[in-house]
Amino acid sequence: MRHLFRRILFYILAIWISVTLNFFIPRLAPGNPAEAMLTRLERRGPISPATQKALEAAFGVNTTDSLWLQYGKYLNNLLHGNFGISYIEYPTPVITIIGQNIVWTLILGAVAVIISFALGCLLGVIMAWKRGSFVDTFLAPAMTFLSAIPYFWLALIILYVFGFTLNWFPFSDGYDTSLDVGWNSAFIFSAVYHAILPALTIVLSSIAGWLLVMRNTMITTLSEDYVLMANAKGLTKGRVMFFYAARNAILPNITGFALALGTIVGGQLLTEIVFSYPGIGFSLLQAVQGQDYPLLQAIFLFIALAVLGANFLADLAFVALDPRVRQERSA
Repeated sequence: MRHLFRRILFYILAIWISVTLNFFIPRLAPGNPAEAMLTRLERRGPISPATQKALEAAFGVNTTDSLWLQYGKYLNNLLHGNFGISYIEYPTPVITIIGQNIVWTLILGAVAVIISFALGCLLGVIMAWKRGSFVDTFLAPAMTFLSAIPYFWLALIILYVFGFTLNWFPFSDGYDTSLDVGWNSAFIFSAVYHAILPALTIVLSSIAGWLLVMRNTMITTLSEDYVLMANAKGLTKGRVMFFYAARNAILPNITGFALALGTIVGGQLLTEIVFSYPGIGFSLLQAVQGQDYPLLQAIFLFIALAVLGANFLADLAFVALDPRVRQERSA
């Protein structure tokens, strides 16, 4: 219980540090969002100084409040669930924009990462158990080759071959825009159909990491005394492979899996750009380009919470999977 309390305090401190950095770092960048909007408005005609001052007042830049006073107001708004108004889509609330985009990112990223993790670990176990066989000899260099291809090039190749040349899959948007958005079979099928190529890109680019780490760790684990004892007791190969060796060999991948889940929120920027896929990653790019402080801070906060939450779940998974961790923490 004491260990859990210390970990919770650590995560609270990490969240506060993340929030603080999210507030100060964008404000250290040159320029301000009012100037960015003025540049867009000047294309339509001249802008008066009064209009500029009104925009700066609305966006909270060049204000007479000190930076620390603004920081206090920002923390108070966060505690009340107020993330502010988006600058680039004024006057839409930030939480509305995030709510519209994050669902697409979470569904695509979570499904792709889970598939990649499960396949990579399973193939890694099989390759280690049958090391030196054709499966091991073929898959190891093949997966290494795939992991060496730059991620955006792999996305472009898949898009060109399966989307443009063969025309098997759509290569833009997250669904058929002629359909009504809702929980109906036509829309769900369209969303799944449009997500196949982005998901395939994520799986192919990440599966090699899970596979190779699992294979190498599994080979080391197979030489441990408790695995040799399980074989000597005459247990079935499947039970020894999965319940004795793989259960302990997967522990290093658990941390990586937690980090992968945590970075889903903002880690698919290139995927969403290449495939014109709606999501939070593309919103992050627009927020950076438009110096949209509220949207930028809210997205970073969601990313930080996702990473910290995933790491906390990884801590709990370690306790459940490894008896040695439970004994050390109870001591």
